[in-house]
Amino acid sequence: MPEQIITIGHKDFTVACQPGEEQYLLAAAEMLDAEARTLLNQIGRVPAERMLLMAGLMLADKTAEADDKLKAAEEQIASLREEISRLHARPEPEPRKVEVPVIPSDVTDALTELAARAEAVADDLEARAKAS
Repeated sequence: MPEQIITIGHKDFTVACQPGEEQYLLAAAEMLDAEARTLLNQIGRVPAERMLLMAGLMLADKTAEADDKLKAAEEQIASLREEISRLHARPEPEPRKVEVPVIPSDVTDALTELAARAEAVADDLEARAKAS
């Protein structure tokens, strides 16, 4: 069983761990050390047992807060999944009927004729303007 030397609050400790878990131990020790250093910076010199207890409690508080946030997030995810399932399960909406007005062909023909006449009048006016 490998042993690691970890430092918590400026104090070294030798701790054994399972083979392959050294990195997890060092990461956990870093977290505990950060809390211990915060504590030492605020209070000053503290006996090792008290420092470890208080640092552990501070980590436990953070863990409890993270657990609460995780639980709330999981509940929100479950709620959103239910909403998605409900939306997928609802029937497709009825297609809406869209009516497009159709202009009768005799009206289109009359408008085409009027446009042609208007162009003829415009051409005549242009020709007279050039002649004068």
